[in-house]
Amino acid sequence: MISRPLMGLALCASILGSTVEAYADTELKIFVSSQHHPDVWRKVFDQYESRTAGVKVTIEAGGNTSEAQAQYLNTVMSAKDTNLDVLMLDVIRPAQYAAAGWTSDFSGKDMSKFLPTYSEANTVGGKVVAIPAFADAMFLYYRKDLLDKYGIQPPKTWEELTAADKKITQGEGRPDLQGLSFQGKAIEGAVCTFLLPYWSQGKTLVENGKLTFDHDAAVKSLTLWKSFVDDGVAKKNISEVATDDTRKEFQAGNVVFAINWSYGWSSFQGKDSAVVGKVDVARLPSVTGGEQASCLGGWEFGVSAYSTHQDEAKKLVEFLSSPEVSKFMAVNGALLPTYADLYKDADVTKAAPWFANALPVVETAKARPVTPRYNEVSETIRTTINAVLAGVSTPEDGASQIEARLKRILR
Repeated sequence: MISRPLMGLALCASILGSTVEAYADTELKIFVSSQHHPDVWRKVFDQYESRTAGVKVTIEAGGNTSEAQAQYLNTVMSAKDTNLDVLMLDVIRPAQYAAAGWTSDFSGKDMSKFLPTYSEANTVGGKVVAIPAFADAMFLYYRKDLLDKYGIQPPKTWEELTAADKKITQGEGRPDLQGLSFQGKAIEGAVCTFLLPYWSQGKTLVENGKLTFDHDAAVKSLTLWKSFVDDGVAKKNISEVATDDTRKEFQAGNVVFAINWSYGWSSFQGKDSAVVGKVDVARLPSVTGGEQASCLGGWEFGVSAYSTHQDEAKKLVEFLSSPEVSKFMAVNGALLPTYADLYKDADVTKAAPWFANALPVVETAKARPVTPRYNEVSETIRTTINAVLAGVSTPEDGASQIEARLKRILR
């Protein structure tokens, strides 16, 4: 539950206008991921109902992970079920769902007011197939108290991070203090793990549906992560570490640097956190001579192609994706806005001061490959990097395996 008082939504009336088309006895059901504050979204839906006569919005919440949510939605959509009208989708899903014919497109939708990276992620074949709900990206969380103690600036390269880790861990003399925690388990987060230093070298993986794989850059990426294990910067069993494991380890005060999504911030400030007031965020480091890069996250609203209330569902999505609702969810749900100017809004920065440092990360984050066959791309990368981290495969062999499998998938 969100402890801060709910900020009023009266300002959202401007989105709906002074006269609102009424839909007679229309019930719209929206799927909301359970970890993204369905209780706060309920306040938004209540406001919509009060402004739109004849419409009732109900929530179906589910899934604590992107994978669990996708598994459920894939089953529902494969059955051409008309039960759901609006879907909250992980940013990696819109292209897949559009290709499967599961979502309707938003013809003529102007995406220019959103952060550009979300306009790109939701446009497939020139058609807008989903609308941004809220933003996210991978951040470098760090122990500001420890970096200040040892006179260290947030690292801009992985080499600087390694040097900082050695200075801090040696100085603290704690065998249980890890230098870096990241996602090594064969989950979706491991795709981002691989891509961070790969992108940093100026390389892409897929462009216009075609494979643009760079073997040498892939070897360098896999070698970097394995070196963290071999040199003791990351723990030996990092191949077993999932997203929330990283969050728990950092929250317990056992990690200097952690790579994680925005949801971790609220936990780090909670009553059971050992790092309250000791945390800050920065852009993720680059390889030496490269550009800093982050992995784009976030969630989108799609309208089910099987909804029997197409117009009503799209009108609801227009409201939910408005600047006013984006601000409300930032203030009351700590969800990152999809509009750049909201990161400097006084109400937003008062509720979540760290958002001021989040914009440069979100603005420069890169989207994972936009392809209808993303599931296969993801499985290839995450299982391979997991094998390399576990010592089952070498970085060279891992890069060759990724290349060979992606050539078959994206031929």
